[in-house]
Amino acid sequence: MSDPAILTERLTKQYGSTTAVDELTLTVEGDEIYGFLGPNGAGKSTTIGMLMDYLRPTTGSISVLGQDPQRDVVDVHSRIGILPDRYSLYGGLTARQHLELVLDTKRVSDSPAELLDRVGLDAVDGQSVGTFSQGMEQRLALAMALVGDPDLLVLDEPFTGLDPHGVRTVREIVHEENDRGAAIFFSSHVLGQVELVCDRVGILHEGRLVAEGTIDSLRAETTVGSDATVEEIFVAVTDGPELSDESSTETTQ
Repeated sequence: MSDPAILTERLTKQYGSTTAVDELTLTVEGDEIYGFLGPNGAGKSTTIGMLMDYLRPTTGSISVLGQDPQRDVVDVHSRIGILPDRYSLYGGLTARQHLELVLDTKRVSDSPAELLDRVGLDAVDGQSVGTFSQGMEQRLALAMALVGDPDLLVLDEPFTGLDPHGVRTVREIVHEENDRGAAIFFSSHVLGQVELVCDRVGILHEGRLVAEGTIDSLRAETTVGSDATVEEIFVAVTDGPELSDESSTETTQ
């Protein structure tokens, strides 16, 4: 059996007296699409930062694709495609030039034209990114994450800024990459698309993993009913505020 794509044991990140991630024990298998759910501030991006070695944990252990992301950071990053929640693009460069930078970094020979076509930006490959809408920037960042056929795709809030067509494109790409053999780990506070994409979900609340499983198993465990939405499951397991059940956050190109 292959190594899990992600394995954490009692992973904790503290900032002074504040605990952002609290003893997170998590396994994401190499063949699954895993949704990491929770409101803004729940600790999702902090967890991803530790998986990528952007942040160092206070305590606990991490394995990514069977390797230590601190000790084997170059190897791990070469096998991961990352769409971070906060990313920086160069307004004076074109979409194609952004992809060429990533291609050079990963030392692969993917076709920029094909990558831009997958995310619906083929018509603007030579256009300055400084003229892009938020949704177009999000599509470009996704195309950059796809470079090199990664073994693990980490998507932090991938639906941000996308119109319904863009949301469908992300869903299709997630399934295509999983069918190719990649594991998918994505965080979201937008629940409307989760059931259409994920094999399993984990619900993070105030830094703690409070529920995990398939949507059907969580319905059964929380006794919210067989027709309950992901939103209703979240409220049941956290007794907390509702999340957004919208399919997109704004209308862009």
